[in-house]
Amino acid sequence: MKKILLFIFTILSISAANAQKGNLILFSQEGERFFVVMNGIQQNQKSETNVAIRNMPQGQYIVKIIFEDKSLGVLNDKISVFPNVERTFNIKKKVDNTGVARYVTRWVSENPIPQVYDEPAEGTSVIVYQAAPVDGSVTQTTSTTTTTSGSPDGVNINMNVGMGGMGGGVNINTSGMDMGSTTTTTTTRTTTTSTTSTNGDVYEQPAPQERVVYVPGYNGPIGCPMPMNPTDFAGAKASISSKSFEETKLQIAKQIVGANCCTANQVKEIMRLFNFEASKLDFAKFAYKYTYDQKNYYKVNDAFEFESSISELTTFIGQ
Repeated sequence: MKKILLFIFTILSISAANAQKGNLILFSQEGERFFVVMNGIQQNQKSETNVAIRNMPQGQYIVKIIFEDKSLGVLNDKISVFPNVERTFNIKKKVDNTGVARYVTRWVSENPIPQVYDEPAEGTSVIVYQAAPVDGSVTQTTSTTTTTSGSPDGVNINMNVGMGGMGGGVNINTSGMDMGSTTTTTTTRTTTTSTTSTNGDVYEQPAPQERVVYVPGYNGPIGCPMPMNPTDFAGAKASISSKSFEETKLQIAKQIVGANCCTANQVKEIMRLFNFEASKLDFAKFAYKYTYDQKNYYKVNDAFEFESSISELTTFIGQ
């Protein structure tokens, strides 16, 4: 019985570990073909217009988009990956306030990782996240193990763990403690894919960089890598303000902040777009983990009308 419980615990531990992984989809709006480099490691070995990267550990990544057409330049950005979430970003051109067109990434959607994947569309490269440079051949082995235990006392163990969608379940039906005999069947599938480096410089690890401080004089804890620039933030405020209903304003504000990064002052400005204290408090709680200068979060208190709201927010952050 101890061996079976240990086996179950091991499977559930693997499931829990995989539940900490997320997916990332990047596609070009105008069909430009590109390579994706995550934390200095090239992911797709063939340029595509749509790249889906699966099984990525949660966290923040330095992303470099290298276009097949070198005249388009290189796009650098930072993107967060969340556990059990598939995030989609669009690569598009944007004209800045100086009139110069440059490529940027823009959040499109995020959904739970599907239990079953559809067939990838033509022109889509689907890959498993590479944490180390790949050059030569990559061998992936998938093993499926089915264990059946039975005895005259009628002990049956059924196990079904779905790794693709991060879900799993264990059903145990016992009518006795004598385990009897055990039969184990293992099916192994090995796939070898030949790959070659398309551009030698993309495998180089980025040189150490000094920390960029986006709030002058700030040296406290950081909740997100890079807050919205003034132009993007002005557009975000205009989008929120254009809505008539408070609930819609709150929903859009959370959507924008959840896909970006704000300073404490920016959070305060968004809070002042709401008419009700409850909405301000709800948003302030949500936005804390998406705030760059979290040590300055006391500044959002100026947007509240009641001291009870300040106390509730302080308690929430403390917890």
